[in-house]
Amino acid sequence: MDDDNQNANLIQDDGDEEEDEEEIESFESMGLDQKLLHAIANVGWRKPTLIQAKAIPLALEGHDILARARTGTGKTGAFTIPIVEKILAAKKFATTTNTVSRIRALILAPSKELCNQICKNFDELTKFCRRDISVMDISHGSVEEKRDFLSIERPDILIATPKKIVEYFQTKTLNDIKKQLDFLVIDESDLMFSFGYHEDLLQVFNHIPSTGVQRFLMSATLNTDVKELKKLILNNPVILKLEEPDLPESDRLQQYHIEVFDDEEKFVLINALLKLGLIVGKTIIFVNDVDRCYRLRLVLEQFGIRTCVLNSELPIASRCHVVEQFNNGQYDIIIASDEKCIMDPNTRDIMMKRKKVKKLTKKTTTATATDTSSESSVARGIDFKFVSNIINFDFPTTIDSYIHRVGRTARGPDSDSDGTVLSLVSPTEQQYFRRVSRRFQQHRDGNGNLRPYQFRMDELEAFRYRTRDALRAVTTIAIREARLRELRREMLQSKQLQSFFQNHPKDHKLLKFDRPLNVIKSAHGNRSHLRDVPDYIVPKTLQTAVRSKRENRRIEQQALMNYEPPKRKKRKSNRMVNKNKQQTKSLNDPLKTFRMNAIQRYKNKKRNKSRNK
Repeated sequence: MDDDNQNANLIQDDGDEEEDEEEIESFESMGLDQKLLHAIANVGWRKPTLIQAKAIPLALEGHDILARARTGTGKTGAFTIPIVEKILAAKKFATTTNTVSRIRALILAPSKELCNQICKNFDELTKFCRRDISVMDISHGSVEEKRDFLSIERPDILIATPKKIVEYFQTKTLNDIKKQLDFLVIDESDLMFSFGYHEDLLQVFNHIPSTGVQRFLMSATLNTDVKELKKLILNNPVILKLEEPDLPESDRLQQYHIEVFDDEEKFVLINALLKLGLIVGKTIIFVNDVDRCYRLRLVLEQFGIRTCVLNSELPIASRCHVVEQFNNGQYDIIIASDEKCIMDPNTRDIMMKRKKVKKLTKKTTTATATDTSSESSVARGIDFKFVSNIINFDFPTTIDSYIHRVGRTARGPDSDSDGTVLSLVSPTEQQYFRRVSRRFQQHRDGNGNLRPYQFRMDELEAFRYRTRDALRAVTTIAIREARLRELRREMLQSKQLQSFFQNHPKDHKLLKFDRPLNVIKSAHGNRSHLRDVPDYIVPKTLQTAVRSKRENRRIEQQALMNYEPPKRKKRKSNRMVNKNKQQTKSLNDPLKTFRMNAIQRYKNKKRNKSRNK
């Protein structure tokens, strides 16, 4: 995305616009510390994004900031860089009385995954000043685990979810933060109330000084929740609105849709598209709940398609590990859910009026803020790298959810790959599709048009029979077993349970050698035939392309089989080395050398005489 297609408006709290200042083209021109500049270069940020170019100078001047920009525009760097810079400057010129360790910055994010990602970003920026700045993420784990450490040592930057920080306040571990804090950041602030953090945030604000703290609100949208937070915590802020299209430009993002007859056709299509090689590159498939994740994964596994699931039931470390595996290329396809991702404010208000929902909300507020947030965070904040394709297996119910899903691809100005979005739309999802389509038809360059993907469903009858057979095998019990399998695996790998299993080896044996988890194979026989795609089921219009891809794959495999690594010279053993040394030593003896030479001359003379005869 070029800067020509973006504008940034700086608006004071009274609503008056200011003229844009001179464009900042490099981090060096911001006057940042050399250690920080070295870290920025090490991360690979060549120049600031537009939101960073506008926000960082304002933050360094001490303004409260409300920044709105869509996902992938560098909002995290817009607050991490100025915070690190100002802490370095404060410690550089601090007196000995002010060098006592204290929490200077509190960063709040709606999910543990996002907290982990922000912590990594701070770690990267403080790589060359670790002795000066310490960072700690307390969003995961129990309060007891880290309370003792926090009572002795105070990190400069503390990262947590609102719920977790309130737990520490209740134990009076962080009560002195009211006198010490310099910075408060609420990232993805438009999601905070949706995650059920309203009461938690109010408690946090009671522990924050009313003055002397610089505050940041970072958001992808300026909804009513953000406006309420703005009134609660910001003092005469500068509102930085990045005027940009909700989606990347049309030359970088292609959007398609396929209208399907029923839910079964979705599975038929996704199977055919993947097996025929029509979807190439790293892909995120979005569904609306975790059960659908596992249903889709179990169906695809029967056809030999490897995928991973981002499961909210697993601990934060495991979920982050799944994302890292995907980013490192161990998986090309990840299935993610954003259940209750961003409930439309109007819909939420209507639901809250219903008595039944009120009762359920009271009982499940805590669960929503912890477990469901993990699912929601998939569509927001998590940094998936080099994603080529987004597939909306289940069409999102809101425009915001669509934007946040699609924002996973064609990210940032330096993205090396373009993005493709394919949405599968069933009759029950037509109302959501029409709403999204109308919204983006107003896009100035026509990028909002969700073009139909030309595909003849009548040529996929053979895939339909196979997929129907695979779907029949994925029962409710199979889905439950698949979810339990990952939980058992996590229990076996858990460091906290290792001591328990050492004392209870029978329990460990029960977990490790439980009944077969591959219920699909055991109940429905060998299904390896589904992994192959015979020529007769390939659509006629695609046979040439599929045959060419198969030939290329065969050549690559043959090349790998014929490849022989270069042979290394065998190292001589110590015995051989010592023997050679002894021989060399004996040959160097002048008496032995003379004797050997005489014998050799005699033999040569005798040989020559015999030849002459």
